[in-house]
Amino acid sequence: MTKPLDDITVIEIDNWMAAPSAAAILADFGARVIKIEPLSGDPMRNMSRRPKVDDPIADHDFQFDVDNRGKESILLDLTNPRAIEIVRKLCQSADVFLCNLLKVRQEKFGLDPDSLRSANPKLVHATLTGYGTEGPEAWRPGYDVTAFFGRSGLLDAVREGDEGVPARPATAQGDHTTGLALLGGILAALRMVDRTGDFQVIETSLLETAVWTQATDYAATLVDRAPFRKRHRYNVLTATANRYPCQDGKWMVLNMPEPKWWGPFCEALGKPDWQDDERFATPRDRYQNMDIIVRLVDDVMLEKSLEEWGRIFDAHGVIWAPVQGIHEVTSDPQAEALELFPPLRADQGDYRTVRAPINFHTADTLPERCSPKLGEQTIQILTELGFSEQEIEQLKADQITTY
Repeated sequence: MTKPLDDITVIEIDNWMAAPSAAAILADFGARVIKIEPLSGDPMRNMSRRPKVDDPIADHDFQFDVDNRGKESILLDLTNPRAIEIVRKLCQSADVFLCNLLKVRQEKFGLDPDSLRSANPKLVHATLTGYGTEGPEAWRPGYDVTAFFGRSGLLDAVREGDEGVPARPATAQGDHTTGLALLGGILAALRMVDRTGDFQVIETSLLETAVWTQATDYAATLVDRAPFRKRHRYNVLTATANRYPCQDGKWMVLNMPEPKWWGPFCEALGKPDWQDDERFATPRDRYQNMDIIVRLVDDVMLEKSLEEWGRIFDAHGVIWAPVQGIHEVTSDPQAEALELFPPLRADQGDYRTVRAPINFHTADTLPERCSPKLGEQTIQILTELGFSEQEIEQLKADQITTY
């Protein structure tokens, strides 16, 4: 079956998770992705949390696979000018050059847009950084914990109340969100090349993407410049959009706007008389007495399990979801129906991974193979570029490559 990008070649110089995740989806979509790694390899290799199972598959590098599946690996020491010439030669026949190098490093290595334009005037040059390529801190390295969550205001916005401790960020959430932004830019840039034939430069950063994910809150803050109010669950705007504990220790999250849902919510809870309580007569009354309402709802919710409340709320049209653990989502029937965790083959056996959140009805874009071993395709790629066996051996002897 034809894949959407099976005529596209991507040259990738990056590490960790953000930029590699975009390239992994390009590979899922059929692109040939050549990952150029330093002789020591991407530092993300072998940093995985190993599954707690007594099985040879537990030694597989699962987390590296997520962001590097379907790629090819070539090892090059970019500090050597001869290695840069190999990169330029690869770019001559490529469609996309993707990197997470800071601007100063791109210029140092001769891999900045102006330098690569001469190698291929129809190339898409795509960069992902922590803080962008301009400004007083463009030099600063950034991870999703720092640039995406911390600097953007996100960790502050999700505090439980003004004095709450900032939450621990979820692993690579900012990386993968920013990877999607980079993916979108690359696809649009490829379309521009198709239309104009001109070299395209696109950039995104962890900070920019994080701000965009909070654009709704930023919209008001840009006008009043007031600190964002962090609301404790006993001081939310509406009781119908809150989190509540159930009898079995599980939690449920609701999200329904006022004033439409107050009545149905009371009916579902078996408390229709709350609608006649003068303390809760209007949305303003309910807001002013939110502490009382939430504690009353807590008491009622603790009378039944999450499963029982789920059936009741479904019958009343209440919009709810369970607060699930990651381990629970892996066996969620809805996730299974969406094939969120397709099988992937590794040397030690098949296992499940996570697919990209995009579906094609006319193409199979599920991941097909795991990540490459360190430098696995080095000889193959150099041979394709016209290097002889003797020349490849000399590159190895000069420590420009290894395999």
